[in-house]
Amino acid sequence: MTTRTARSSHGRRRATPRRRRAPLWGTVAALAVLGAAGFAVVDAADSTPPTTGESRRPAPSLAGEKTPSPSREASAEPDIPPTGPGTFVTAGGSGEKAGPGTALRYMVEVEDGLELDPADVAVQVERILADPRGWTADGHSAFQRVSDGTADFVVRIATPGTVDEICAQHGLDTHGEYNCNVAQHVMVNLERWLLATPVYAKDVTAYRALIINHEVGHFLGHGHVGCPGPGQPAPAMMQQIKGMHGCVPNVWPYDERGRYVTGPAVS
Repeated sequence: MTTRTARSSHGRRRATPRRRRAPLWGTVAALAVLGAAGFAVVDAADSTPPTTGESRRPAPSLAGEKTPSPSREASAEPDIPPTGPGTFVTAGGSGEKAGPGTALRYMVEVEDGLELDPADVAVQVERILADPRGWTADGHSAFQRVSDGTADFVVRIATPGTVDEICAQHGLDTHGEYNCNVAQHVMVNLERWLLATPVYAKDVTAYRALIINHEVGHFLGHGHVGCPGPGQPAPAMMQQIKGMHGCVPNVWPYDERGRYVTGPAVS
């Protein structure tokens, strides 16, 4: 697939749900498949809590921010094309290194023809990966966004059809609904990026953080875990689409005190 660079002011079987079909929350589980480049994973909105009000706690927002009001993207009900050309524009410029270790270099790309600004998407992804509650809290992970040269992984926002095509190249079927991590690709379904899920409809920002944290977590080698106990935060690596099982919504791998949020391993 070809890519081009945008100007910037900064210089398994599963994935995530399609607006034209009835939502599949709670009906599809995510399956992690160990691949040659680490985990090849498709997630059926793994970062999605149930819609049945199992928790009264609002979904957390990004570091130090108040939970935002419904985004214009979510409330406007954008027309999401079913598929695209399969070519991408790369967000230009580069970001600051985040984390203590040797940085994993990554690019942010948006499929051609979408009404998304690659520079804006890149800023959001950078903020998520640099958040102190993210993967850098493990004491050795580090990230830096680049726009050229070699990259360890690529975060791509794409139409459902293009996500299907790329994930299928690795033997995974995303059904036009879900996100996936295959090889060095973190594939984000456009519908999930814009509309989130019913639980996160009023906090799309938090949902985006959960998508990135979950899929990058798979890239780093983390598998799925279960709920650690009633009233506890749901781990970012928990398949929350299958139900919260008494856990409360959470989008971060670590809590504000630097403790890893995890649970029993799920085979």
